[in-house]
This record gives sequence, C-alpha cells and structure tokens, in this order.
Amino acid sequence: MEIPFTTLPRRDTGLYNAKLGIWLFLASEVMLFGALFSSYILLRVGAMPGAWPHGILNVPVGTVNTLVLICSSVTVVLGWAALKANDFAKYRKIQLVTIACAGMFVCIKSYEYYDKFTHYEVVMKDGRVIDGHLVAKEGGGGVVDGRRQPPEFIVLHGVEFAAELKAAGMAKVPLIERLEKQSGHHLEHKEFRIPWAETKRVQNYGPWHNTYLAIYFTLTGLHALHVIGGALVIGWIWGPGAAMWKTDPERYTNRVEVSGLFWHFVDLVWIFLFPILYLL
Repeated sequence: MEIPFTTLPRRDTGLYNAKLGIWLFLASEVMLFGALFSSYILLRVGAMPGAWPHGILNVPVGTVNTLVLICSSVTVVLGWAALKANDFAKYRKIQLVTIACAGMFVCIKSYEYYDKFTHYEVVMKDGRVIDGHLVAKEGGGGVVDGRRQPPEFIVLHGVEFAAELKAAGMAKVPLIERLEKQSGHHLEHKEFRIPWAETKRVQNYGPWHNTYLAIYFTLTGLHALHVIGGALVIGWIWGPGAAMWKTDPERYTNRVEVSGLFWHFVDLVWIFLFPILYLL
C-alpha cells in the first residue's frame, strides 16, 4: 500500500505529510522554549537591583558558536537547493559542512560547560572569597563509613576578594573587572592552596550555584540536545538514508527540506539565547 501525500501536497493544507507534521511539531517546540524564556524574563525582572549576575559567560566563545550555527543554516539550504537542481554530489559535500558545524557547536558548548564545572567560588571562614579555576585537589578523597572524604587542600588559580567587598555584596557578581573598579585596586590572579578545614563553602559554577546558572544550563542544555538530535537525523539522511535518492528522489528531497526546517528552528532558538544569556 502506497502512503499518500509523501511527495504531492494535500488538497486541504497545500503541504505534503512530512512538512505538515514538522510544522505541528515546531509549534509544540515554540511553546516549550517560550515557557522557558518567559520564566527567565520573569525571574530576571523580579530580581533585586544589582543581584542578577552579569559577565559570567564567555562572550567571544558564544559569538563563535553563533557564527557556526548561522553557517550551518546557510549550508543546509544550499544542500537542499543542490538536490532541487538534481546535483546529488554537491549536496553531499555541502551537507557534510552542516554536520561538521553541528559537531563544532557541541564541542564548543562542551568546553563552556567544562569551564563552569571547574570554576569554583570558595568562601573562607574568615569571610574572604577566593574565585578561580580548579588546579588540583590534594590529599583526602577516601571513603570512610560509606562517605567520601573531602580533600585536605584545594588549589585554585584566580583572585581573592577582600572580606569587606563580600560584606558590601560586591562578590555576588563574579566579574573581576567590575570588582577592580569598585574596590579601586587590581585583583591579582595567582595560585591559592586552600586548606579545606578553613573553608565555609566550596561550590563550582554548575546549575546549583545560582538561579541564573540554573536557567543557563536548562536552556542551553535543552538546546544542545536539539542540536545533537537534529544532527543525527541530518547525518542519517546524508548517510544510510541516501539510498532513497535512487528510488524516490523527490521524497528524499522532501526529507532533506523537513530536517532543514527543524535545523532552522534550532538555529533561531540560539539567536534568541545568545543575546539574552550572554549580552543582556
């Protein structure tokens, strides 16, 4: 039995089945990301003045990732256009660039995540705050009575905030340049070997660090899953699924178009995520 409307448009919608399905699916995706964006906006608007973190994310790295996704949007269209022109070899070359861009985006995002999970804020019992990247954990770490013991020392490369800066609330925003401006002196980056027994709180910049980072990891993590999923689909169509080009080229071209529509949505979501999370 042949499935109707796989290549020809339906009379009631003017769309073939797959294209109608992807638009319905994207409508649900808009509601999903719309709810998360709305939550972020409401939380930020409701935050106390000066309490919302700023400057935590690496803007140049985020900019590169934005350019990578924009490039992939261009190549996915050029690949589909090559198929419409009956040039399968050109499509294969161009679409390979799309897949490579997807892999590059995920690698860069993984680097950003690694940077956050190795970036620590250590609050000392005397009120000092040491903020920097993890170099090593020394000693300890064994299991006693079923509980993993903390290290004897934690080594960070970063800066030390004076106790009075933390008391003034300035250490809430881990932006070194702003702290230097407000304190009137240069905060020296150096290596700190901190005894664990003298610490009050040791926490990295994961989603548990503050509300902003919880939203950041939720939004970008969900988006990264969409990038991986879209890349897998595009890769399957480009690879094993390419056999359909010989048997039903028009339907194969429609599959490429539908996967491209999803990819454009993923790119569009990032176009909103980048300025909201990185710049504003």
